[in-house]
Amino acid sequence: MKPVKQQTFCGRTFTGEEISLIQEIVDTCDGISRTELAHTVCELLEWKRPSDRLKARECTEFLESLESKGILDLPEKQKKGQNNSQKIVPEIPSLQPFSTLSGSVEEFTPLEVQRVQNRDQRDLFKELMGRYHYLGYAMPFGARLQYLVYVNRPRREVVGCIQFSSPAWRMRARDEWIGWTEARRKVALQQVVNNSRFLVLARIQNLASMILSCTLRELKVDWERQYGLQPMLVETLVDQERFHGGCYRASNWTELGKTSGRGRMDRANKCHGAHVKTILVYPLVKNAAHQLRGGKG
Repeated sequence: MKPVKQQTFCGRTFTGEEISLIQEIVDTCDGISRTELAHTVCELLEWKRPSDRLKARECTEFLESLESKGILDLPEKQKKGQNNSQKIVPEIPSLQPFSTLSGSVEEFTPLEVQRVQNRDQRDLFKELMGRYHYLGYAMPFGARLQYLVYVNRPRREVVGCIQFSSPAWRMRARDEWIGWTEARRKVALQQVVNNSRFLVLARIQNLASMILSCTLRELKVDWERQYGLQPMLVETLVDQERFHGGCYRASNWTELGKTSGRGRMDRANKCHGAHVKTILVYPLVKNAAHQLRGGKG
């Protein structure tokens, strides 16, 4: 890649630091479309219209301009007619349970963790999240990994879905707990992973904690293989009006505090009043906070 220099496009000047961040996003978000990359960049750099909508079209053109200058290597353009990955499944969360299985998790182990990689898996993941998760389904922008979790007795059946994606841009409690500088946060942020969806489909005792344990083992390997970055910390946000987060606490996640009631990417305090959520984290490596600050393990 060419040395990072200041760039001007559509009346906005991007600093060398911002271009470096764009390069990092492109390099670490392997497998997503140009449209998704453009939305991710717009969100992080707050490139918006007066109406507060993202300048995704201009950003796409800007990314392609940077590619023509040898500054970026963008993914191949998608063919026309492909589904937009931001499609939200318009299902009302079902009140009926998906699975009738019950009992102790030991009766159903070992669990089978299957990474979502093909169309059939994606369709099943979307359907289950859209129908049974209170937030429904929406493909996140940026990096992501999704898993389906099965039991194989008394029959093979999916009992859980879990999604990991790019971290919140800023969260005061998390950032203070890590203790990183602003410059270091921008460098190391993508080594934090967000558990952005978690759905348990059977009333099996301790199933949720077991799913967390099994999928985090897979995540450590899969995330680095997919994105070339070692994940050091997993975060999640629990809506305190709906859940206690007992399965996370039982799995030794640490509560850091509450959100400010703003969106994950809200840097201008325009979304104040959203639901306050409990922030919990789980280190994937020894001395995770120290390493994220830039220290050695």
